[in-house]
Amino acid sequence: MFYWFLRYIALGPVLRVVFRPRVMGGEHVPEDGPAILASNHLSYADWLFMPLTISRKVTFVAKAEYFNSPGVKGWLQKKFFSGAGQVPIDRSGANAAEGALRTAKRVLASGELFGIYPEGTRSHDGRLYRGKTGVARLALETGVPVVPVAVVGTDVVAPPGKKFGQFTRPDVRYGRPLDFSRYEGMENDRYILRSITDEIMYEIMRLSGQEYVDTYAAVAKETARAERASRREAAEAAESAAGSAQDGTDGTDGSEMTPLPGGRTEPDARAS
Repeated sequence: MFYWFLRYIALGPVLRVVFRPRVMGGEHVPEDGPAILASNHLSYADWLFMPLTISRKVTFVAKAEYFNSPGVKGWLQKKFFSGAGQVPIDRSGANAAEGALRTAKRVLASGELFGIYPEGTRSHDGRLYRGKTGVARLALETGVPVVPVAVVGTDVVAPPGKKFGQFTRPDVRYGRPLDFSRYEGMENDRYILRSITDEIMYEIMRLSGQEYVDTYAAVAKETARAERASRREAAEAAESAAGSAQDGTDGTDGSEMTPLPGGRTEPDARAS
């Protein structure tokens, strides 16, 4: 009930009026029955705009921290995310992937739509990264179709790592459902899982127009973070060295040096 309240009364109308999201290919989303909506992931706002463009409820998994924070704020946060179609998952444990898979199966078994981001995390630079094979495994174990989805422009509305973005019209583009029933019973074949995942990512790339990078997004994020830290340290070291040279803190007091026999020097008292 709260989901529909947010969608049609509280939050949805505001987002529609302010951002006017556009939809392409909405007819590819089944009118009833279970389906997996596999989308790129540019911003935390992705899950807000996708459900606005179709008539059915979409369920996503979200970090458990959103549901178990203490106090009144935590209670309100839990109510909001639960009402917005989010279900909690503990992503810190070793069995996080299995927990997400069980949750997804439960949602699909009830005939609903389940939204998933195969990249596993948001893109930090707007490019499309290698998909994780969980989406393929889910498709094979449930036998439901996969609808590729491309969300475009949400990284402008809500840029990663920034508090404020710009007003723009995000696009949500749906592709034709992908049927992988020909691989039934092969959910434990890692080569099949990789092939299916790559096919899904190709369709997302085709819809979004993003540059594809055959690296996991989490790895790329860590690499970029390490490179930024290295550049920052180098800049600080250069700034420190420049300051030392300017202040005369290179081992002397900044006075002139008088040559001595043997090439040795000593400060010239006349310069002080």
